[in-house]
Amino acid sequence: MLRLVIAVDGSEPSLRAIDAAARLAKDAEVEAVLLNVRPGPSYHGDISPRDYERIGEQERAHQDTVLASALTHARLVGLERAIGQAETGTPEVDVPRVATEREADLIVMGTRGLSSLGGLLLGSVAQRVVHHATVPVLLVK
Repeated sequence: MLRLVIAVDGSEPSLRAIDAAARLAKDAEVEAVLLNVRPGPSYHGDISPRDYERIGEQERAHQDTVLASALTHARLVGLERAIGQAETGTPEVDVPRVATEREADLIVMGTRGLSSLGGLLLGSVAQRVVHHATVPVLLVK
């Protein structure tokens, strides 16, 4: 059984990562976790507890929408044993953590394809996931 953690964020590159995982899994039995990690709230200035909760609810609703869309796509391309998992944190820490906890064989994630200069100046979530991961990482452009 091949265990995959596929990082999804609703972007085209994350859909391509699902497609690549499905191609890899074509003749194998696969369990796939579609993982979305959203940052915790960071607000500057005064905000009421009610507004803080409302913003959190909106962020969770968006996360649920991203995961539902990714699950639909995964099943359309043949990943029948896919499940969604929502986390709050940072992708570079939490994607590798979930992969370890789930004893994944591979992390699959899309990249936005920034230039090497952009990656150097801004850093890259994909680069940081590779740095923190203890399992192989497949980057899909």
